[in-house]
Amino acid sequence: MPSDSIDVCWVDGELLPVIRAVVRVDDSAYREGRGCLTSLRIAAGQPRFLVRHIARLRDGAKALRLGDVAEATIRRAIAELGEATLPDGEGVVRLQLSRDADGVTHLIGIARKLGKDPSEWSAVISERPHDGASLVAGIKVTSRLTLSLAAEDARAAGVDEAVLLDATEQLVEGANSNLFVASRKGAVWTPPIASGAVAGIARGLVLERIPEVEERAIPKPELLAAAELIAVNAVRGARPITRLNGRKVGHGRPGPWSRRLAEALAKDA
Repeated sequence: MPSDSIDVCWVDGELLPVIRAVVRVDDSAYREGRGCLTSLRIAAGQPRFLVRHIARLRDGAKALRLGDVAEATIRRAIAELGEATLPDGEGVVRLQLSRDADGVTHLIGIARKLGKDPSEWSAVISERPHDGASLVAGIKVTSRLTLSLAAEDARAAGVDEAVLLDATEQLVEGANSNLFVASRKGAVWTPPIASGAVAGIARGLVLERIPEVEERAIPKPELLAAAELIAVNAVRGARPITRLNGRKVGHGRPGPWSRRLAEALAKDA
């Protein structure tokens, strides 16, 4: 088990040891990869962006025809799991919804410690092409094979993130984040969800709070020529990627857009 893992989980209202927890063999996430999930940061004992995480999970379940789980049940899962596993009030809770062949919806939660949290990231461009646009249109689903393998490649390379391009060498997303590219002329862009990226909570907040950000296709040459490359997700916030494929991004240090995105994500809402 990874060093930041915790050996207790929450399964349909019960706290259970991970080694005892089971799902049915006809569970949709196990059988088909048809499940949705969200991962939220617990900071000072409080879940960040809670309302948005709840909406994301319930909207994903509706789109995937998994049934409904009450908001109160999701809040209970987060509170009970956090209290049982994160006594210092810091960490990450991951919630997943799926259903069995009888149509019963299941909510499973696991927690982990935050682990290392560097202020700057390094990354590699994955050799695995992104799957591109799909039927799930931005939903964070349990069938994440390409992203999971890319993340493992990044860990094996000793870097923090893998950057994924599609078959036409357009930027899509990171294995664990959405990506923003700042040009040397001062513009900042992020790939559209139609490219196949997950509609991350942090990404949505940046677009709401910084109207200058443009959604548009970003070909590989523009990525490599970036003044800044910034990864965002709801757990880590904004992290400047200062080295890509072993080379400096821009001047090799955080720039003004990195700071502005971090400020946009500092306010909880």
